[in-house]
Parts: sequence; C-alpha cells; structure tokens
Amino acid sequence: MSEQLMPAANRSQRTVGVLRRVAARIPTYVSDIRENPAWLPMFLLARTMPFRRAHWMTARRVPAGSGAGSSLFGDAVTASDAAAALRTDGFCRGLNLPPAVHEEIAGFARSTPCFANFDRQLEFLAPEHQVAEKQFGRSILSGHFFERSMECAAVRAVQQDPLLLGIAQRYLGGQATLATTRIWWTFPTKNVTVADLHLTSLNLHFDLDDWRMLKFFFYISDVGEEDGAHVYVLGSHRKRALKHQYTLLVGHPVDEVLRIYGAENRVTMTGKAGTGFVEDPFGFHMGSVPRKNPRLMMEIAYGVSRPSARRFHGEPVLRKTGTALNSQTSG
Repeated sequence: MSEQLMPAANRSQRTVGVLRRVAARIPTYVSDIRENPAWLPMFLLARTMPFRRAHWMTARRVPAGSGAGSSLFGDAVTASDAAAALRTDGFCRGLNLPPAVHEEIAGFARSTPCFANFDRQLEFLAPEHQVAEKQFGRSILSGHFFERSMECAAVRAVQQDPLLLGIAQRYLGGQATLATTRIWWTFPTKNVTVADLHLTSLNLHFDLDDWRMLKFFFYISDVGEEDGAHVYVLGSHRKRALKHQYTLLVGHPVDEVLRIYGAENRVTMTGKAGTGFVEDPFGFHMGSVPRKNPRLMMEIAYGVSRPSARRFHGEPVLRKTGTALNSQTSG
C-alpha cells in the first residue's frame, strides 16, 4: 500500500509506533556510546555516501592465503566471484548448506529453548509457540537463541568456514573480522498491530551496525513467499538519495524505496532449507512476517570495527521497567 493511499489512522499509528521504537532504543544507544565513543560518529556519518566512500579507502590488503582450506560449500562459489557480485549488486546467491548441516541446526533449534521478542525472561521451545503466547499473554514474533547458538556444533562449523572469511576480506578489506553469529525463529502470529507490521514486513531499511559490514544468511527451514522471505534491493548499497542520507531513520516505505532505486531491482529470496546468500546490509532489505510457517534463519556477520562485548547482537538494553522491545526481523 502506498503512503498516499494508506488510511490516515494507519499512518498515524505507524508514526506513533516509530516514535515509540526510537524512544525505546535510547538506553541502548546510550550504552553503545559509553562502551565505545567511536560508535556515535559511525552512527551519524556512515549513512552518508561521502563519509562511507572515505572509510572504504581505509580497506587493507587481503592477507595471503585468505579463504584457503576445505569448505562446506565446495566450489560452487569462489571468494573472488562473490566479492565481485557484492561490489556490483550488494548481493550474491549460491552459498548453500549441506543437508546434514542444516538438519543438525534445525534439530538443535527445535529442542533448545529460545527467548521471545528479545526478552530473556520469556523462554520457550519453538514447537510450543502457540502455547507460549497464551502463557505469556502476548504475541511472539521472534525467538532468539543469543549465545546459545554457539552450543550447536553445526553452527560453529559454518561460522568457522574459511570461504566466509575469504569473501568478507575480499569485499570489506583485510581487517574484516567476525562480528556476530546467531540463529532465530520468526513466527506467524495473529495479534500483530499495524505498527508491528510496518516495522517488519512493510518497511525496507538498511543497517548501521558498522562502517562496513557483510552478512551471510542461511535458511534453516523451507521459505516460500508467505514464510518470511527475505527481500533485497540490488545496487542500493552503492547509491543513496539525499533524503535517505540526512535522516536518523533507516527504514522507509517500500513504494518510496522502489520508486527511487528501481522496482526491477527487488529480489525476493525463497528456497529450501539450506539456501544461503550474502549481502551488504547497507543496501535496502527487509524480512517479512511469516503468514503460513515459522522461519528459522542463521546469520553470520563480518565488520571492520570492534564488536560490542557488552551484550549479544540485537539484544536491547532495557528500561528499568523490564519491558522488552518488540523485535524487528532484520533478515
């Protein structure tokens, strides 16, 4: 639905939702600045193309032997070809997991408790999602494992695969380093507000976790168009309209983004369990809310700055009331 055609009540509700989300994030922003003062200039300036281009000039040479060694992914994709595709499109397919690997991760995620909507006080098993919603008296959009992800041997094997590091260093520069590894569920749920939907399925956004980042995504469940398919706008990492640079908002209406960057550049990723792809998350992307089946996804991210040691990726700093943020599916 276009911004112009959206009912006034829905636009107002969406605006209120955005403002509430920004306000809820303030404690997290303050903690990020206290831990690492360099975070603030990155957060303010990395959204602008002149400063981003200047920072790309600091990329170091790729170390000799980067990406060498036996890979889970075989020879379907080379590090050089993937980096070339990323420079052009910001996106590359073909990094598909062997069945034994994604099946082990899926079994782990079904049998290990996760945390609802980033809240460590709301713990449940994914197959008991509907029971948990009744027990907690709230909609559950996501289930994150945080550091528990690393208890799964298959997750560690993917994280340590040399091809991923090789791609990251050829694209980001020799200083590319592992930033985050996570697996999480996104669930179909009935009681979602208009504001929640805007923050998930109706909002194309870009990430500002670092000056330069790369994110590898893997579907651990089958994902069709109604199961939370990931969307990316090809080439949008290389250009940015002024209205999308000089604003603190990273999310913008779908019709607005596609009008500026080209509807023909929209890619909707569907695929069987094991399907993998890599993207520059500065390009516009979104993860939609599943309508039919839960989506289980894995992400491995590389950056060029020191990652936060204070909390797990995506975990907010909560207000003293203990109220957790509703999660935005970033993938």
